[in-house]
Amino acid sequence: MARIQPVDVTRARAETPGCTGVVHFNNAGSALPPAVVTDTMVDYLRTEALVGGYEAAAATTERSAAVYTSIARLINATPEDIAITDNATRSWQAVFYALRFGAGDRILTSRAEYASNAIAYLQIARRTGARVEVVADDETGQLDVADLRRLIDERVKLIAVSHVPTQGGLVNPAEEIGAVAREAGVPFLLDACQSAGQLDLDVARLRCDALSATGRKYLRGPRGTGFLYVHPRLRERLEPATLDLHSASWEAPDEYVVDPTAKRFEVWERDHAAVLGLGAAVDYALDWGLPAIEDRVGALAATLRGRLGEVEGVRVHDVGARKCGLVSFSVDGLGSEQVMRTLAAAKINTSVTHATSAQYDFTARNLPSLVRASVHYYNTDDEIDLLTSEVAKLAQEPRSS
Repeated sequence: MARIQPVDVTRARAETPGCTGVVHFNNAGSALPPAVVTDTMVDYLRTEALVGGYEAAAATTERSAAVYTSIARLINATPEDIAITDNATRSWQAVFYALRFGAGDRILTSRAEYASNAIAYLQIARRTGARVEVVADDETGQLDVADLRRLIDERVKLIAVSHVPTQGGLVNPAEEIGAVAREAGVPFLLDACQSAGQLDLDVARLRCDALSATGRKYLRGPRGTGFLYVHPRLRERLEPATLDLHSASWEAPDEYVVDPTAKRFEVWERDHAAVLGLGAAVDYALDWGLPAIEDRVGALAATLRGRLGEVEGVRVHDVGARKCGLVSFSVDGLGSEQVMRTLAAAKINTSVTHATSAQYDFTARNLPSLVRASVHYYNTDDEIDLLTSEVAKLAQEPRSS
């Protein structure tokens, strides 16, 4: 096995202009882009302004095609399996709403599921009479694979799981879930919105039929970008809920043919600058190597959990046998929004996860809103110390009775 080369943090920070002005622990929201991403987009926009939109796009056809190749390399797929979209939700919806459900059909999901996905399940259940069932967690807090296997029967039409939830560092056991799905012949839709770019993903190992992801989070790409992977065994069965002249061709006045590749899930109009920016971000991640990124992010998050856990009055809420770069915590006696605002005043970026984003999980664990600090490989131990110090000050402040 080849030795993993560690991330050169000094280089990473030098190539990330935002590191000079802020301590950024909101990478699960939107990471700081490397300069190459911004430069790629700005250069394209300047060209577009000079020569015209269609003309600029035509001149970069090969570069745009290379983005599919880069994304495929990122997750061990083929370019034909990749669609480029404007966000992760659109990617996920493109597959979900192409599936057909009827009364009594069952959708299995995890307790860690994200609000947008859960709302879609409930909408389809209301429309069709299908049922949404939440698989139990095991003693570590991750999806219980044994319970998933127990729930499988001929009425299960979809297994859909968030790999990494919005509300903490849990990494659900996607490979084991994929094995159960493949054995049962049930489509497996994996939401990799929070895992793409921080974990080393391999769709062959994951055995997912479809995977959705965004550009703005751990991939460090532009907002308004996402991608979708769909294996031929699933996409050949699906006609998207919507089509246009890009996803299908109009062959005769009364005939159309759907694109045989994953482009059937795209639409014609797109932000070409953002697509090239996404390609630059993926290439930048590949240059570092996803194993190295995963190692660095995991180590930083473990350090942050340990230091926050030592502060009296602070509780860390991450669960799971395997954890990643998201760290969720609360400060006794203080609302999470107040904690976030106080940290922001010190130029430390974090975010807050509310129960409305994770109802299954927050209801089961009786959790309030949580502060989320999400690390990336360009963060440092000094920044972790600063965050911990500021949180400790808040935890030690006297509370009015």
